[in-house]
Amino acid sequence: MNYSIQQKGELIIAECMKISDTNPYEIFRTIAQMDFINIHGPEHHVLDGACILTAFHNAGGKIELYDALQKLMHEGLRMPGAACGLWGVCGAVTSIGAALAIIDGTGPLSAEDWGSHMEYTSAALARLAKTGGPRCCKRDAFLSMEQAVEYIKKRYDITLDMSPIRCEFSSRNDQCIGKRCPYNISSND
Repeated sequence: MNYSIQQKGELIIAECMKISDTNPYEIFRTIAQMDFINIHGPEHHVLDGACILTAFHNAGGKIELYDALQKLMHEGLRMPGAACGLWGVCGAVTSIGAALAIIDGTGPLSAEDWGSHMEYTSAALARLAKTGGPRCCKRDAFLSMEQAVEYIKKRYDITLDMSPIRCEFSSRNDQCIGKRCPYNISSND
């Protein structure tokens, strides 16, 4: 079936609402294997942050999950695909940055906590830049999630489970960087 990006966002939210896991990577793995998620694409601008919001909520974080996911979808769907190469900012990072802004309760006029999640995004973007391209929405999601788990632990003293990440998607990615990827199965052996 050919899903619109709006439909993909709604399906991501519906799946997140069914999951009780506190591991954002496992939530991601479950949803990313579904037929409405492409190997690359702007659906990651919703999916990646949704996995963080879901894990945070399930670990005891004080958010209304459905409302938070709706806000995230609204923000994530505004960003076009290929932003990594065309705008210099990765959709995985912005999705998770938006999720952290939702958790933090910040907006453009916030004073006290305005830049806290920007510390996350700058650190995550630095890790992505160091790894290099070409694009990989899965690798970028993994790097971004690991950075977010650290941020959430430090800022909220909430521990999200994070199992070792071993990419199961490389065979579907024609641009996979292979052993240069920290999640490539052959680089972890």
